[in-house]
Parts: sequence; C-alpha cells; structure tokens
Amino acid sequence: MPEELNVEVAEALEAGTIEEVDEAQTRWRGPVEISEAILLAIVAVATAWSGYQAARWDGRQAELYGHASTVRIEADEATTLGGQQRLLDVTTFNTWIEAHAQGQTELEDLYERRFSPAYGKAFDAWIAAGGLTNPNAPPGPSFMPEYENVLLDRGRFLNERATGIFDAGTEARETSDDYIRTTVVLATVLFLLALSQRFRLPQVRVGVLVLAAGLMAYGLIAIISFPRY
Repeated sequence: MPEELNVEVAEALEAGTIEEVDEAQTRWRGPVEISEAILLAIVAVATAWSGYQAARWDGRQAELYGHASTVRIEADEATTLGGQQRLLDVTTFNTWIEAHAQGQTELEDLYERRFSPAYGKAFDAWIAAGGLTNPNAPPGPSFMPEYENVLLDRGRFLNERATGIFDAGTEARETSDDYIRTTVVLATVLFLLALSQRFRLPQVRVGVLVLAAGLMAYGLIAIISFPRY
C-alpha cells in the first residue's frame, strides 16, 4: 500500500507541474502571438506600399529621362540652326568687307540686306563704334553686345532645362532605390516573424520579436521620410 500511495502522489505532483507549465506557456504565448499578428498586418501593408512607391518612382524616372531626351533634341536643333545663322551672317559680313574695300557700294547694300535682323542691329552698332577705323573696336558685329542670336539662346535655355529634367529623373531613380531597400528590410521582418513562431522558448521568441519590431520601426520611419508620388 505505501508504494502504491507514493506512485499516486508522484503522478499527482507531475500532473500538477504539467498543468502549471501549460498555464505559464499560455500566459506568455497569448500576448506574443497577438503582437506577432499586429506586426504581420503592419509589415504586410508597409511592404505593399513600399513596393508600389518603388514602381511608381521607377516609372517617373523613365518618364523624366524620356522628356529630357526630347528637350535635348530640341536644344540641339536650335543650337544647330543658330550656329548656321551665325555662320551665314559672318560669311556675309566677310564678303561685305571685300565689297567695301573695293568700293562696290551696291554690293555692300545687298550684303547688308542679307544680314539677319539681330546681326544687322549689331552691324549698325559696330559701324557706329568705328569698327572700320577704331583699333579698339570689337573685331566684328558678332562680338558686339547688341548681337543676340535667338536660336543659340534658345538652345542654351533648352540644354539647361534638359539637364534639370535629367537630374530630376536621377533623383526619382534614387528614391525608387530607397523604397526597394526598405522593402528588403520589411521582407526581413516578415522572415523573422515567421521564424519566431518556430521557437518554443519564450526568451528566444520574444527576442526575435523585439528584433523584428526594431527593423519594422526603422522601415516605417524610412518610408515616412521618403517623398511620395
């Protein structure tokens, strides 16, 4: 009888210990699982948003680069036409010099009429400044401050604009890269949350959960700081 009684007591004590262990596990497992579920929901939404923004900024980059190329082509066209106009004016001016040296007045008048309006204005200012006799005068009308080649000015303006648009495209690409890097961080959080559920030791599981929460906070702060499109 005493031996049977001892066995019954041991079994009762063991059963009570198991119940206490189960109760302790239930106490810590509930809050941890709830925390994991909340983190999973937040990270899932943040990951989707980050991926969406990365895709949109990537499209913005392509759009800006395409626009910059179009503007650059317009700038090249304006610069080419402006250079051709200036070359024509300078060539006409050189022939005017020859006609003037030979005293061919009618030919001089013909060449003057062939000047572009901007070059003609600069030519008159050059003549008034004593361009033919004054050694300190500019070497030709194209060096006068009155000379304004509209096409060359437009080419410079469009080139600067194209550069600005291209720079904006580069910034869009960098923003897209920032979102992609953040998406990788958030994907790491998802991996840690899935991994934490494999552990039975509360210290390990809570530690992994805290690490995941820290990375998630970093990712969320980064997303908030990034520009949105």
